[in-house]
Amino acid sequence: MTVAASEPAAPPGALVRLHLSESPYGPSPLALAAAHEAVDATGTYPDPTRSAPAHAVADLLGVSAEQVVVANGSDELVLLSALALGDPGRPGVTTAGTFPGYRICLENVRRGCREVPLDGTRPGTTALAAALDGAGTGYVCNPHNPTGSTLTRAEFDLLVERAAATGTPLVVDEAYLDFAPPGTPQVLDYLDTGAPVVALRTFSKAHGLAGLRIGYAVGEAGAIGQLRAVQGTMPFSVNRAAQAAAVASLADRRHLAGVREANAAAREEFRAALAARGRRALPSATNFLAVPVGDSATAELLLERDHDILVRDAGRFGLPGHLRISVGRAGEMARLLDALDVVAPARDTRDLAPAAS
Repeated sequence: MTVAASEPAAPPGALVRLHLSESPYGPSPLALAAAHEAVDATGTYPDPTRSAPAHAVADLLGVSAEQVVVANGSDELVLLSALALGDPGRPGVTTAGTFPGYRICLENVRRGCREVPLDGTRPGTTALAAALDGAGTGYVCNPHNPTGSTLTRAEFDLLVERAAATGTPLVVDEAYLDFAPPGTPQVLDYLDTGAPVVALRTFSKAHGLAGLRIGYAVGEAGAIGQLRAVQGTMPFSVNRAAQAAAVASLADRRHLAGVREANAAAREEFRAALAARGRRALPSATNFLAVPVGDSATAELLLERDHDILVRDAGRFGLPGHLRISVGRAGEMARLLDALDVVAPARDTRDLAPAAS
């Protein structure tokens, strides 16, 4: 099954949003209908236990409801994990060059954060595994943001083994897992090991519910219980429409399969179009590509100022010299490619050879 982009391409002069990995395919029609119906009851509080989406996730993944906690997007779950998991007297650890929310939350709850270097443009899993000994908690992004790469089975095995051996909880941000190919390692594969592992997932990306703010964590029951306990300070953080839409979206497996298929095709079309213009992109299993451009901060600025196109300077994540560009509608990608040739000509990027995907 394939799905079509939910809206026509933006006309010249309209703002093109390719900076937040939003889905051009939109949410499931069933999810939209459920959200609209739920809004009719806006005068009453939503379910503080988030029971319906938690059970829907548990049923789909084949885990118990005690292994699932639903929250206001995975951002809330990053904060909850920084507050609740592991030894609060020890700093958290993550890799450099990744989603900055882990470090920001750890620092704001006064735990502190240590970052281990990337291995090129990939997470430095050997260094991260070693750093779990003595850390309060560990964070890794898989698929990785902002590069789009995925951990190998051996890398994931190593991290889980060290989490089990040290007792340090390992939080794996799986926000982009819905786009990754079958067989990509994930936390769900390790729940029977007893290791303190937790996955963070979101409905904002492949499910197209970014505006409703809902995500969930699945993992070892003890760690999930700790997240749920500290979440009691904000019991109504997930609104009624978001809870209803999430349940309906999980049930519409056909729509999600179509999004995955359409995104994979559009991503590789974008990669081929880059190569045809003498550019390359890092390998990606997500709905974005990281494109080397030299001065990424200036390129981001000029694309917005002169061309009304929003992209993300990966230097904001600690990966300078790359733009993270979401896969959008065909017309939007054509506009982006033309504008990129103006603000960062390929001959100036020193990245002329296409990279294998």
